[in-house]
Amino acid sequence: MMERLMRIEIGRFAVVAILILALVIAALFLPRLLSSNNVLQVLRQASIPGVIAIGVTFVVISGRLDLSVGSMLSLCSVVLITVHESVSPVAGILAALAVGLAAGGVNGILVGYLGLNSLITTLGMLSLLQGIALVYTGGQNALIAAPSEAWFSVFGRGFLSGIPVPVIVLFVLGTVMSLLLTRTVFGRRVFAVGANPVAARHSAVPVRSVIFTAYLISGLMTACAAILLSSRVMAARLDSGSGYELTVLAGIILGGTSLLGGSGGIWRAIFGIVVLAFIQNALLLMGLPYYIQWLVTWTVIIGAVSADVIGKRGKVFAS
Repeated sequence: MMERLMRIEIGRFAVVAILILALVIAALFLPRLLSSNNVLQVLRQASIPGVIAIGVTFVVISGRLDLSVGSMLSLCSVVLITVHESVSPVAGILAALAVGLAAGGVNGILVGYLGLNSLITTLGMLSLLQGIALVYTGGQNALIAAPSEAWFSVFGRGFLSGIPVPVIVLFVLGTVMSLLLTRTVFGRRVFAVGANPVAARHSAVPVRSVIFTAYLISGLMTACAAILLSSRVMAARLDSGSGYELTVLAGIILGGTSLLGGSGGIWRAIFGIVVLAFIQNALLLMGLPYYIQWLVTWTVIIGAVSADVIGKRGKVFAS
């Protein structure tokens, strides 16, 4: 039985092993891939989906999905930039955080308290939030008039001891949220709800409240990612978050967090995002078309989910 379980665990991370092997082979033909400048650039790019993944990991471990984060990122970004220009940078940051928490709260109420299907609900929210962003801006992109004079750029473009500030933010948020997930009562409840919501409810775990809070955290982390993205670009497009939901989900699953709930971790998700970012970077360095990245992301999702489902079934059979 132990040998069977070991084979199952090895199978679950087979996709990661294949991708890492592919990166090693690519590095032999692309010396630039592992250069210090390129590594820092990839890590900075990975910081935005990485921060979103921190929040979505709570939702996935609780046994739910959040596919609204792409549009949520777009809405938070345009709100931040417009308020930055009309009021102040601090007001823009606070407005983005408020929008993220509000959107996450709505998801939490619909899924946690009303019991709606998380896939359908967050897909609907994806369209709703994108529509709100369109109405809010009147179809126009938001711009910062004098980007070179705005201190706000430090979040996305700044460096601290040679390390990009977004990478530092990712590390700090990852550390704090990992402690919340692994060292607190709330974190243990998130795992319990994802593993078996019925048993968790009978154990006096407030299942609805846990799911609601998980979505709040997802919204908050998406707003933080919007701060990094807006600060880096010093502008915001209506579709700036398009596609992030798939990238985030692929990274989370690639890192070993189960799509079926009940297992996973923050650093696992960040690791998956970083590996995926290096794969995409290698494809660009090879001169391949951009759409190849989407094909790779799709393949990663299918492979990782298949390995996860097979692993879950194998554990049940082995027990």
